[in-house]
Amino acid sequence: MLIGTAGHIDHGKTTLVRALTGVDTTHLPEEKQRGITIELGYAYTPLPGSERVLGFIDVPGHERFVPTMLMGAAGIDYALLVVAADDGVMPQTREHLAIVHLLGIGRGAVALTKCDRVEPARVAEVSAEVEALLAGTRLAGSPVFPVAAVSGEGVAELRAHLDEVAAAESGPVVRGGLRLVADRRFAIAGAGTVITGTVHAGKVQVGDQALLARPDGVSREVRVRGLHVNNRKAEAGGPGSRCAVNLVGIEYREIERGDWLLTPALARPTDRLDLRLALLPEAPRKLGQWTSVTLHHAGGHAMARLALLDGALEAGGLAPGSDGLVQAVLDRPIFACHGDRIVIRDAAGRETLGGGSVLDPFPPARHRRRPERLALLAALEQPDAAARLAALLEAAPHGLDIDELAAGHNLPDEAWRELLPAAELVQVRPARRLFSASNWAKLGAQVLVKLGAYHEAFTDEPGVERERLRRMCAPQLPSVAFLALLEALLAEGRLARAGSAWHLPQHKVELSEADRKRADALLALLAAGGFDPPWVRDMATANAIPESEVRQLLRRLAMRGEVFQPVRDLFYTRDTVAQLVAIVAELAAADGRIRAAEFRDRIAIGRKRAIQLLEFFDRVGYTRRVGEGARRVHLLRGEPPV
Repeated sequence: MLIGTAGHIDHGKTTLVRALTGVDTTHLPEEKQRGITIELGYAYTPLPGSERVLGFIDVPGHERFVPTMLMGAAGIDYALLVVAADDGVMPQTREHLAIVHLLGIGRGAVALTKCDRVEPARVAEVSAEVEALLAGTRLAGSPVFPVAAVSGEGVAELRAHLDEVAAAESGPVVRGGLRLVADRRFAIAGAGTVITGTVHAGKVQVGDQALLARPDGVSREVRVRGLHVNNRKAEAGGPGSRCAVNLVGIEYREIERGDWLLTPALARPTDRLDLRLALLPEAPRKLGQWTSVTLHHAGGHAMARLALLDGALEAGGLAPGSDGLVQAVLDRPIFACHGDRIVIRDAAGRETLGGGSVLDPFPPARHRRRPERLALLAALEQPDAAARLAALLEAAPHGLDIDELAAGHNLPDEAWRELLPAAELVQVRPARRLFSASNWAKLGAQVLVKLGAYHEAFTDEPGVERERLRRMCAPQLPSVAFLALLEALLAEGRLARAGSAWHLPQHKVELSEADRKRADALLALLAAGGFDPPWVRDMATANAIPESEVRQLLRRLAMRGEVFQPVRDLFYTRDTVAQLVAIVAELAAADGRIRAAEFRDRIAIGRKRAIQLLEFFDRVGYTRRVGEGARRVHLLRGEPPV
């Protein structure tokens, strides 16, 4: 169990930790000279009758060091609020307690220190004052222990209580990927780079490969060579553990406080957060639209502007003591996951205003107040992970990006499969997308309805080209996912395809006998032209047919997949395109690159036409262009169009 101190400066936090553990947590010369805590301090002591260890984080009490206090408090399991009996409740007592409350820490105790300096009546008075202060916070009803750390009075009773709480605590449940934020870094002779930090999620293990990442910097692959957990050599450390991690693959000078040791899937920075934000009752004013604040997170702090998302906007702002949905737009990226706790202070960083939890670390910049978006945020407030994922999928008609889901909810390696029955999920592997079975069925039904309406309006057309159909049915759905939807409907026999045209199975477009005869004549001319077929105007002249009729007939043939149109008024037969596809594949077999000059030489019809044909293959997704000028080449990308 990890215990964090909290309280006003000079109320005896460091002295109390030393009395409880025998460890002096001050390590900087300036701290010893000035007699105050500036940096986070750590102490460890064995739990009686157990191999487990009780860990303490000693935080600074001065108001200038509240950001440091926030970073230390972000990973604790149990709060130890320290109040001096002679001073009583002071400003940082209130602020530290508010921070503990806002960080969601619901377990703790109060140590009334320096009781040997005051009369018993004063101890009773301060004890009552503290109990009144705790009312309305998550620590309401926490036990109060009068102590005198220097003489040892009451220390044994407090230590016995902490031992009892720690002994009753079950081992941490390891969920998701590793998330550890570095708060110190140094080098040890013979070992190399070492970082220390608290494991916020997952597990770190000797031999693991991970990323040492900075949200606004470069990520480095590292290997865990050695590990100390709660000041003892270990093979692995789980959530809540204080770890010293020996890393291979990076110099300690390259690391900064606030860098993260992560499972690779979680290294996805964000500069926007959708939050459920609660203001403290003692906050000095309402928070209006686009108020600037300082947002504190486990990895440090960033300046942010707050966009109100729900009724607070109509009410003129978020009032003290109330809560609401907001989107925080940050001035620098951070790593965040759903459920992370944040604290906001004023823009100058002088007073704590409120805090809350992250609902969506990857929210949209636009349409953030639409009803469907607010419904999705409501789904994200479900406390149970399985219920939350089910509600989230139902509230996402176009599915969820699997990589974004992994990074935003710490569900790497398809951990979402453990939360929901397979029958309720549809995974589109090529698109890396996840749908609820009901939303997938609704999308399919929508395609069939749209196609039916189109067939009624345009009875002489064979169907709709895929991208046009996507824009008609689900423009927000990625193309790869929409293709998977169409192919699933095709496999079920609910959809059919004629060339590039998708249509309902019962919808048939046949050429009349006269049109079929004309079409065959045009196809013969195109086939005879090979790689250099005649243009529409030439075929119209040769067959004594108006250009417009030739053009319309060829377009109908193109919808049936009998011809392809690389450029306006120029058509190639299916067989000729198949020959061109074979040439492209042969050229790519050498070094993976198709060059316009080599393609031109093979088809012998000029550079301009060669480039037009390669651009056609780019357009239909068979190839893709890279480079410019003399370095311009084409690479194979997908399936050929024939």
